[in-house]
Amino acid sequence: MNLRYLFTLFLAISLGATIAYAENDIKDNEFNPVNTGVTTLSIAPDARGSSLGNLGAATDPDMNCQFWNPSKYAFGYSQGGLSLSYTPWLRKIVNDIFLANLAGYWKPGSGDNQAISASLRYFSLGEVTVGGDAMTINPYEFAFDLGYSRKLSEKFSMGVVLRYILSDLSYTDATSGESNTAASAFSVDLSGYYVTYPMVGRNECQFSWGFDISNIGTKVSYDHGANNAFLPTNLRLGANFMFPLADYNTLSFGLDLNKLLVPTKPRPKDYEMETAEGQQEYQEALDKWQNMSPITGIFKSFSDAPGGVGEELKEIGVSLGAEYAYNQQFFARLGYNYEHPSKGGRSYFAFGAGFSLNVVQLDASYMMATAQSSPLDQTLRFTLTFDMDGLRDLIGKRRR
Repeated sequence: MNLRYLFTLFLAISLGATIAYAENDIKDNEFNPVNTGVTTLSIAPDARGSSLGNLGAATDPDMNCQFWNPSKYAFGYSQGGLSLSYTPWLRKIVNDIFLANLAGYWKPGSGDNQAISASLRYFSLGEVTVGGDAMTINPYEFAFDLGYSRKLSEKFSMGVVLRYILSDLSYTDATSGESNTAASAFSVDLSGYYVTYPMVGRNECQFSWGFDISNIGTKVSYDHGANNAFLPTNLRLGANFMFPLADYNTLSFGLDLNKLLVPTKPRPKDYEMETAEGQQEYQEALDKWQNMSPITGIFKSFSDAPGGVGEELKEIGVSLGAEYAYNQQFFARLGYNYEHPSKGGRSYFAFGAGFSLNVVQLDASYMMATAQSSPLDQTLRFTLTFDMDGLRDLIGKRRR
């Protein structure tokens, strides 16, 4: 197994793309997903956000805002908390791939206008056999980040996150001498969150919107710098509306829009490859793409799709979700995520539920893909959350 095959396998498994579906689109010359490195950074880690159809830019703050919108931590209801999530990934294909995520925040001092947050995620690809000598390796991707969020007014906050990323696909083929190294990178997230409480009839409702630009950072290389890959820099915009149904009962609806801020890689089919001039134009375009800086790539990503504005619009993913809560102790969730078939086709319905006590909350989600052949179908996620205020009150009662 050479480096290119290993990377392609890792890309397909980490994203869960439907291979047969993609091949049909390739035959029609329409399949043109945006290529990035460290693709697992785009996988939702927690059960609540995934059960809402991959939604979380403007939902009510919880312990897992670090992935969705860390500026929400400044509006967190508790002094702090910790969350542990586990996702068995692509269990319809293999049984040793998983994503584990640890996240939390803390509001220092007696003030309620700022928060410090952190998260640690680990994606294991299990055991993979590579090379002519059939060597077994255990590739993985790892990320650790620290964040700070602060209220700039009673209704608006902003946040920043610094992240270190390691993607380890390293191995050396003793037969051919081919080798590749682990790839590392640094990135920054910028986010904002606004919340207000309008009156609808006699009821006080909650309306919020937010944005998160994640993984603005350096490129990664798996072959000693010969080829560089962009991080999955992503723009997430969202809005959420929550209103009371009756005493202790609330219902909320949310919408998120996502777009990868990564330039589209040139394709040979878009050039006249049967001529020397066309081959030269393609090579120049490929070299320009390879040498493009990540910041330039962000701006280029809005206007470089071969299909023009129509294809650019196809790159926008849509997430819709609804959440019912009873007394903030029982939650039922429903969501839908849509991605255009030519950009990956990872579309699915999601369901979930949560149960909360004073200290602990358990959430679970279930994914049902729209394509029967999708390896994403029947994906489960579990999240266990610990609330600092509830734990402190529990300890205080025991002491008394």
